[in-house]
Amino acid sequence: MDRQPSPLWTNSSSLLRKTGTWRSAKPEYILSPSPCLGACPVNGRIAEWIGLLMEGDVKGAWLTLVDNNPFPAIAGRICHHPCETVCNRQQMDEAVGICSLERHVGDVAMREGWSFPVPEKEGEKSVAVIGGGPAGLSAAYQLRRLGIKVNLLEQQPQLGGLLRYGIPAYRLDKKIVDYEIRRIIDMGVDVELSAEVDDQHALQKLHDEFDAVYIATGASQSKALPGLDYSQSWVIDSAEFLSATNAGEPCSLGSDLVVIGGGSAAIDVARTARRLGKSVKLLSLEPEHLLPAQKTEVDEAIEEGIEFVTAAQMQSVSKDGGSLILECIRINFNQGEERGKFTINPVPGSEFQLRTDAIIPSIGQDADTSRWQSLLDSDGTVVKTDDCWQTSTQGIFAGGDVASMDRFVTQAVGMGKQAAAEIGYYLEQLLSGSPVMNANETEFSEINTNYFPAAARNKQADLEVDDRLQNFSEVQQPLAEDHALAEASRCFSCGSCIYCDNCYLYCPDMAITKLKHGYEVKSDYCKGCGLCVAECPTGSVVMLEEGQGTA
Repeated sequence: MDRQPSPLWTNSSSLLRKTGTWRSAKPEYILSPSPCLGACPVNGRIAEWIGLLMEGDVKGAWLTLVDNNPFPAIAGRICHHPCETVCNRQQMDEAVGICSLERHVGDVAMREGWSFPVPEKEGEKSVAVIGGGPAGLSAAYQLRRLGIKVNLLEQQPQLGGLLRYGIPAYRLDKKIVDYEIRRIIDMGVDVELSAEVDDQHALQKLHDEFDAVYIATGASQSKALPGLDYSQSWVIDSAEFLSATNAGEPCSLGSDLVVIGGGSAAIDVARTARRLGKSVKLLSLEPEHLLPAQKTEVDEAIEEGIEFVTAAQMQSVSKDGGSLILECIRINFNQGEERGKFTINPVPGSEFQLRTDAIIPSIGQDADTSRWQSLLDSDGTVVKTDDCWQTSTQGIFAGGDVASMDRFVTQAVGMGKQAAAEIGYYLEQLLSGSPVMNANETEFSEINTNYFPAAARNKQADLEVDDRLQNFSEVQQPLAEDHALAEASRCFSCGSCIYCDNCYLYCPDMAITKLKHGYEVKSDYCKGCGLCVAECPTGSVVMLEEGQGTA
């Protein structure tokens, strides 16, 4: 009896069976933004540089970092790290320590002496940058990368702005400030120190001499606390106090101080005073859970013996011998929907007193816009700009605290970067763009957590409290190299392919082709089973209905 050939078996190639006609959906490789990228003030490609760090390519990680932020060692110490609050990893255990990793990369760069290249081609265009703080330096850096000539004018005797004069050394050593600023200046930035642009005539002169002007003078005018006589010797403004103590000047305000305010600057004042041997109370309108300062700062301040008197208001001050008596009252604090639009309601019968030797108000600062009022429109206490950071006068741009109420260092750095790009467009020179990404951020549900074992966060150690109060040494200590690599390995690399070969290995139809750097779906053979998507650790493969493209 003749055996009939099986209709399911052939000695010929299976490539003849184009099973792709069976599917209704097809996997597609995408580059989706991680949530941390969207939250980053400088739009840094966090998953990318952490991935390079994970592979041991620290210089590659640094180069990726400084594409958007020239201050990784600084930002790694003082950034308010909104990226960590949206990290997908926290839905599994704890957020990745992005800030500590950035500090690690920045410190390695300083130790190895890595520098920024001088532009290969010098253009003819020139820009005057007014202000040598975070926003001005960031803009100068990005403009020099375009080959644009930059003249940087700073009214202080040294560059750095808030980084130098406002943030104490226990948070940011000034040697780090010097190093990361020097890298920018060495790119060929012309610097004029003690050069104040104090009126509209001086600004107009710069406008006439340069192709564009960028104003980044910060917020230099302290807000006055109503009912407080600033002419008294027992009152000193927080900015003046920090500038003096950062310069090593002695503090002769007495042994007991009250700091009024709840933001980072107020905490810096209080912690600085503790290091000078003072007893400190911090009086704030906000209750403790609504303090504008970072929680870490508040926790460290409490550890250092600072007494917080929250949800309370000073009503008056009187002298009692050699001391001051602050008449205070408890309040109900309503935060409001907009920044600074809070309301307070005193609680009847809740009056109390605080006894102290001196008062340091720290309730915020405003920009000085009056000097240019005939040339630039202002919006309240900030210079008015359009979506491109251009002011009401064509060719004059502004950013940082002088043009925004977003008062964080890395936000100022991001604004400087954005303004430099807009100035580049204005001068017909373009910054190179980042890779095109899918519009939708990668969600936690798209991560295959089976490929990520539970791992506790590698946290930076702090100096012991007794040691902290003896000097201004940095409180937060760096991660050891092995701990930094272990922390980097906790990153999900959300939305980014890590070339793990899972899609290639798990495909039952061998419909995935490995390329030199990546993968490709063979449409003729993919049945749309979705195994590649299910086994992708990072959510960088998605299923799309036939005919549907990525956003």
